[in-house]
This record gives sequence, C-alpha cells and structure tokens, in this order.
Amino acid sequence: MNATSAEPTQPAPSARRQWMAVLARTSRSELEAALVRALEGQPRPAYDWLRRPETGLAMVRGRVGGSGDAFNLGEATVTRATLRLRSTNSDTPSDTPADTAIGVACHLGRDKRRAELAALADALLQLPDRHAQLHAQLIEPLAARIAAARAAREQAVASTRVEFFTMVRGD
Repeated sequence: MNATSAEPTQPAPSARRQWMAVLARTSRSELEAALVRALEGQPRPAYDWLRRPETGLAMVRGRVGGSGDAFNLGEATVTRATLRLRSTNSDTPSDTPADTAIGVACHLGRDKRRAELAALADALLQLPDRHAQLHAQLIEPLAARIAAARAAREQAVASTRVEFFTMVRGD
C-alpha cells in the first residue's frame, strides 16, 4: 500500500469512547433533536437490529475512600442496544464501512428509544465520509452543553464550600 492511497480510516477507540460518553449523558429529546438537525436533507439510515433495546440491571461498585477496597454499592437500571447499518446502495460490495458499521449504546434508565438513537448515532459516526460533519453537528454541541452544565453545578457547589482553619493559642 502506498502513501498516496486515500483509504478511509476508522476513528480511534479513544475518540469513540468520548462520543459514546456524550451520547450516554444526553437526554432523549436533545439526542433526537440533534440527530434530526444533523441528518436534515439526507435519507433516513436503514439498519438491522443485532440486539433490540433491552433493559436490565448492572451492579454498581464503589471503593472505600475512592481508592481502597471495592464493594457492591447496589444495582442500577441500564438499557442497551446494538444495530448494524444497512448499505443504501445495492451494487456496493459487502465489505464497505456502511455494511460493517455497528452502533452500540448503553445508558442508565429505561428509555429504549434513547438507546436506539444513541446506537444509530454511534454507527453513523464510524462512517469516514460522514464522521466530520456528524461530529461537528452532533457531538460537539452536546459535549459543550454537558460541560457547561457541569461547570454550573461545580460553581454552585463551590459557593457553599466552608473553609475551616485552626488558630493556635499560645506556645
């Protein structure tokens, strides 16, 4: 393979982890609206279910003092889904990215539609020809909103922080 070949590349696993974290923290209404905006003027992507959205329980673990011994904190309700994009072009070879893009989603709660939307977004973001546009229109605005909400929450908590100090009496 020569250096001038224009073969599409898959996003790095760390980049995928980041956008999946954004999708997992986004509400259904925000995700639905963002996908509609990002896919405006394009045909609705067709897909096949590998695992329809299903709800179950996952054990939440904690650590004593944040770094000590692990313990089971309790169970949390999670919903997951897995789908594979279908090729929209019948004369496309079966090994193209559109045929192999598999989207997965897992989030806290019972919202099956939200899991479907997140899995679809994950699959579409893996397509090299659509990644940059979708990342800019979908992930970046959602990530900015999440960061702003986190900053506001941290500021609200910081305003209630109490600083304790000790005065030394005499020697």
